[in-house]
Amino acid sequence: MNLFSRTTAMTFSLLIASISPAKAASSAPSSAAPAGNAAGAVHDFDFLVGHWRSHHRKLKERLADNHEWVEFDGTLEMHKLMDGYGNVDDNVFEVPGETYRGVGLRAFDAKSQQWSIWWLDSRMPLGPLDPPVRGSFHNGVGTFYADDTLRGKPVRVRFIWSGITANSCHWEQAFSADGGKTWETNWVMDFTRDSNLAAARQETPINSRQFR
Repeated sequence: MNLFSRTTAMTFSLLIASISPAKAASSAPSSAAPAGNAAGAVHDFDFLVGHWRSHHRKLKERLADNHEWVEFDGTLEMHKLMDGYGNVDDNVFEVPGETYRGVGLRAFDAKSQQWSIWWLDSRMPLGPLDPPVRGSFHNGVGTFYADDTLRGKPVRVRFIWSGITANSCHWEQAFSADGGKTWETNWVMDFTRDSNLAAARQETPINSRQFR
């Protein structure tokens, strides 16, 4: 097991421990369906389970009046955890000259009816993790927010999942430097389901320098 694998396992084991079993057991025991609308909302991300090809458009610089976009392809594999109250996806980003991976961990809180999403970048295996974005789905669109910093200044972060079908979906990230009054989209992903990826992506080559 390489450094990223060990670090990833330890990091997400600690995260999962912090949200389960105490919170999951008190709000939604696995032996019974949770109360209210949680039974439906806990399935919000079921559409993403499986293997996907992705096409990315990423702004070269964020909140810098930059209009240069970098385009590249990738893959995503997603699995459910904790009886559906959590899930994790493993992403491969085929950036020219620098293929790397990223892991997203999501956890659902039945009381608030919100999802929290954490992100781990293989280029920074020792962290720190970004603050989780939190939010929910309404009318088929998932919107999630967090407060973070960029170049030492506070920014508002927004994730949006939309255009969801059985075989396609769309994700985008935007930052705001004015508390959410205006937004700059800086990363867009379009996904297409591909069940043939299960075996093909097992041995994706990764530059070992990312794990030093």
